[in-house]
Amino acid sequence: MIRGLYVGRFQPYHNGHKAFIQKIAEEVDELVIGIGSAQMSHTVRHPFTAGERILMIARDLTPLDIPIYIIPLEDVARNALWVSHVISMCPPVTQIYTSNQLISQLFLEAGRHVVCPSGLCPHKVLSSEMWCSLVQTGNDWKSYVPLETVRVIEDVGGVERIRSITQTDECSELTTMVPQTQTSFV
Repeated sequence: MIRGLYVGRFQPYHNGHKAFIQKIAEEVDELVIGIGSAQMSHTVRHPFTAGERILMIARDLTPLDIPIYIIPLEDVARNALWVSHVISMCPPVTQIYTSNQLISQLFLEAGRHVVCPSGLCPHKVLSSEMWCSLVQTGNDWKSYVPLETVRVIEDVGGVERIRSITQTDECSELTTMVPQTQTSFV
């Protein structure tokens, strides 16, 4: 039996993540999804709680015909310890799926089998900072995420949360991501 592990922050869970997971589901019997930075929320980089991210993923992946386990993973401040922390929190896995170079390197150094599906790079589809910028500027963000993610974001007041968060000093981080034709938020 093949049980794969895929770790991401999912801030928010978007169409790139969905495509990556669908590809993994074709190759495994079971899938473990690790919600990284589970302790973080309510910031520009981490706008959603682990529970909200779990809802986004679980609701969207219901149609997949394999068992899926979603595990919240808090950060460990030392990369050398991170793999053992992740493995201790998850059911036993036979292979790791990632498009992240650091995650790949850490698991390879720990002697784990790493699979990097070619052509799929979820983190380049939509970063949390890009998503927050779209929301703050009133641009379309719904086309980047599955319907279930839209529903969760709307249910928890995610758009209002982002607008509130970006009214703080973190707002300056976003102004560099807004197209030049837009006015500054401050």
